[in-house]
Amino acid sequence: MNARTKTSRRAFTLIELIAVIVVLAILSAVAIPRYFDYASSARASTVRATLGAVRTAVSNFYANTIVNSATPAFPTLAQLTTPGTVMNDPLPNNPYNNSQATVAGTWTTATSLAPSPAQAVAGTSGWAYDATAGKFWTNSATTGIAENTW
Repeated sequence: MNARTKTSRRAFTLIELIAVIVVLAILSAVAIPRYFDYASSARASTVRATLGAVRTAVSNFYANTIVNSATPAFPTLAQLTTPGTVMNDPLPNNPYNNSQATVAGTWTTATSLAPSPAQAVAGTSGWAYDATAGKFWTNSATTGIAENTW
């Protein structure tokens, strides 16, 4: 035996590399759509949590005005957006349009208690609030987007 036959090969063959690339391609084809499903689900959960928290805070403010004064009132837009007045923290960004802006709007009831999907006011970013009705919703003009039906 000579020295050449004792050494072992330490390289991958071309077929082994192609097999690994094919397996990685199949895994990524399955994983990427799943990732987008998770991202969409996370955005929806964030919007629902924010809507729930703000709507609860507005209801608590209204209840406190009934207890503390003779005239019940919903918070104004300025009170809603001032940290420590209605909510302890500032409003988070709307994850669908990445804006924290809150604009005054008028709530219109379609066939349910949810605003119509095209009920955006003053642009299409952030949140919308109707201080006369105490209604808070996402500010988006995208027709059929699920965020406007919560």
